[in-house]
Amino acid sequence: MNHKGFDNTRYLNQQTAEILQRMQTFDNKLYLEFGGKLMHDYHAARVLPGYDPDVKLQLLRQLRDQAEIVLCVCAGDIERRKLRGDMGITYDAYSLKLIDDLTHSGLWVSTVVLTRHTDHPLVRSFIARLQTQQIRVVCHSATRGYPKDVDLIVSPDGYGANPYIPTSRPLVVVTAPGPGSGKLATCLSQLYHDSLRGVRAGYAKFETFPVWNLPLKHPVNVAYEAATADLHDVNMIDPLHHEAYNKVAINYNRDVDAFPLLRTIWERITKAPCPYKSPTDMGVNRVWSGVTDEDLVCAAARQEIIRRYFLAAAEQVKGTCEQTTVDREIKLMNSLGLSETGRPVVPPARAAASDCEKSDKGYRGIFSAAAIQLRDGRIITGKNSPLMHASASTVMNAIKILAGLPDNLHLLDPNIINTIVNMKGNILQSKYASLNLDEMLIALAISSTSNTAAKLAMPYLRELRKCEMHLSHIPSPGDEAGLRRLVLRYTCEPLFASRDLYVAE
Repeated sequence: MNHKGFDNTRYLNQQTAEILQRMQTFDNKLYLEFGGKLMHDYHAARVLPGYDPDVKLQLLRQLRDQAEIVLCVCAGDIERRKLRGDMGITYDAYSLKLIDDLTHSGLWVSTVVLTRHTDHPLVRSFIARLQTQQIRVVCHSATRGYPKDVDLIVSPDGYGANPYIPTSRPLVVVTAPGPGSGKLATCLSQLYHDSLRGVRAGYAKFETFPVWNLPLKHPVNVAYEAATADLHDVNMIDPLHHEAYNKVAINYNRDVDAFPLLRTIWERITKAPCPYKSPTDMGVNRVWSGVTDEDLVCAAARQEIIRRYFLAAAEQVKGTCEQTTVDREIKLMNSLGLSETGRPVVPPARAAASDCEKSDKGYRGIFSAAAIQLRDGRIITGKNSPLMHASASTVMNAIKILAGLPDNLHLLDPNIINTIVNMKGNILQSKYASLNLDEMLIALAISSTSNTAAKLAMPYLRELRKCEMHLSHIPSPGDEAGLRRLVLRYTCEPLFASRDLYVAE
């Protein structure tokens, strides 16, 4: 459980060298599109054990004197209040957090670009928030003629209609809070404006997945397809790369489909042949150079594929995911011979829920349970009760075991827990008065001031970070908040804990 299969230092050295070499290819002006997540790349951390979720941030720190950052935010994502699923916050909120994190790391976010800009109240509010902090905002409308009319695209009425983004450093990192944010269009617009100014700028793409120098059906590449099933991404052998070099390289359908148009636009802008013969040529990805244990990485990737299936299935029940996405996840699992029970925490959680129902120990007819796999491989279960949700009791059981405390020892002061339950049920008239995980963590902190066992056990919450967990039901908002705080890698059955349509906690 504690083994690592990835060397961040080795990866950083090779990745930095590749970017510097690409910068020198052009007139020391490179627009580097960052695909995927610049920070908090938890998918990569799960698939590549040992990978630092912020390793790309370390990369940019090494290049900080040469780099500035342009952040692209799609106006439509702000209008729809699109959520970043792994953090549960909107894209505009995550954009603000991203700017803060980058700035605190000593990096310069020079501009925020509102792509496909519309005059919507939420968009206006977002712009005002940035401008009050002296952050430069540029608004780009949808490009006229895109994608068919190249003559219009590469003209004063196409890219020329976008305001030019002044940049002063040789490396311009173009990133975004998520996919579909208009990064490529922003880069090409800048190439157009730079060309008018006599600057021979270049473009490259930094996309961690799929890994171009791995087989098409390698578990790491299949895990990428599972992570982007809702976007309908499909990995494929890059036909243009194979034609040009007679070598197999892996890319994905959107980049392969977009490349002929990109090459045409590039050549129209620069009036010179495109330096790239394939979408793979554009990439600077050297992530596989950091892998030190391929067997461990493959096992982690298979687990991620199963995890993605459970996530999609739960989202489909909640109405935020299409059935076609779930079907795609099932197909990807089947392609590698995987099943739901291949996730070690699933059978124990299901068995605990079944035992709970058989013994009729559910609370108000709700029979829920959960299981956590500790770092040493042990699996701990818990069930719901009149006092606690299943996720809360499972975490409580886990830290007792880690602290070497007996199971029958109470960590929560009875007066505290009864007071909270009484307040929720009798004063606030909550239908479900038992403590969710977030509430339990607060109660544990309060109890630790007077309860020696609680004080002893509480530090072991840190030992649960990145542990695997499975719940027999979709967690309530309060449980989900606690799971995120503990950084537990959880999945759940696609079932609600009750028949109620609205869950307030």
